[in-house]
Amino acid sequence: MSTYQYKGFDGRGGACKGIVEADSIKNARAKLSAEGILAERLVLTGRSTKFPASLRAVVYRELAALLDAGLTLVRAMDLLIDAPEMSDSRLLMAGARDRVKDGMSLADSLRNASGSVSTFECAILETAEESATVAPMLGRLADFLEEQEDLRGRIQSALIYPSIVVGVGICVAVVMLGLLVPKTRDLLVRSNVVLPGLTKFMMGLGQFLVSWGLLVLIAAIAGCAWAVFRCRRDSSFRETMDRRSFSLPLFGRGYAMLASLRFCRTLSVLLKGGVALIDGLVLAGRATGSPWVARIAAEEAETVRHGGRLSDAVARIPPLAESLPGWIRIGEASGGLAKLLDSAGQRYQARWDRFITRCLSFLEPILIIAIGGFVLLVTLSVLLPVLQLSQAVGS
Repeated sequence: MSTYQYKGFDGRGGACKGIVEADSIKNARAKLSAEGILAERLVLTGRSTKFPASLRAVVYRELAALLDAGLTLVRAMDLLIDAPEMSDSRLLMAGARDRVKDGMSLADSLRNASGSVSTFECAILETAEESATVAPMLGRLADFLEEQEDLRGRIQSALIYPSIVVGVGICVAVVMLGLLVPKTRDLLVRSNVVLPGLTKFMMGLGQFLVSWGLLVLIAAIAGCAWAVFRCRRDSSFRETMDRRSFSLPLFGRGYAMLASLRFCRTLSVLLKGGVALIDGLVLAGRATGSPWVARIAAEEAETVRHGGRLSDAVARIPPLAESLPGWIRIGEASGGLAKLLDSAGQRYQARWDRFITRCLSFLEPILIIAIGGFVLLVTLSVLLPVLQLSQAVGS
């Protein structure tokens, strides 16, 4: 049995769409016809790239609950397909369900269903299926994805206010330099008033933005697009840019903190799921989001394979070497590495929250002062010659 997606018309002539299970397209059309549906388009469900982490967390948690209740995996996936929250991912789950029916593992079926399913998720699911601990590991995986989504949401929320302030500042600059200053310049030129240096500078800046501002903006966008394109195509360039990011004054510190947090959380979940330490080190390095860290972690995994200690391997990964090796040494000595990694993750989470709070506490007034200072300069550049003009008229 396969799952087909259809679009067509019901018995009343209204448009409808959905999915239907059948052995072939012919049987699918016959089945729909028996229900009074004329299928205009009928295709086999295939691979999809859209499977967000928040929805994957819901799927994993509900699958865990259904499996704990004694349902088979196929039956549990059948119920998930009809769940309201699945919406656009219903076809994806139907395709994964069909692959499970054909004998494929859950990990492979989800990997083939969407490229959004990460490597470490598949590793955890494969280990869970081998050890018959699918339900509890699905719950832990859901917890991990929810934590990552919460972290991503905090980062996005932290950037909302600065983005609004910068946007307002750009609008103010365009209005004042593009409209106010040119009108004032025309008035002062007709009055033969000697312009102060500040006024000349702001007028020159306004003329530059009017003449070249659009070209500068296009060049900046083109430069960013070129950098993104090269990062996607050239792994060495991407790694070089990533390595340099860690050396930036303030951003680098926060980036290293975020990489350590992701590394701890991921490796802890992998070890609890039964993934081998060597494979877990490689996958945790990828989960940091840093190509540089991922490459070094893969190289250090070989040293661990040949008898090296994990703490020494992590100490040779520069962004993670500040305090994480100490936590790992304690975990290795006590035999509770996963638990110590959890504790380290909580500590890095607290440090990350404090870092974001402090950065915003400084960033917000700095942006306000910068915009206020710019408005003051524009206002003075207009008022100073006007005052000179009024004094000349009065005398």
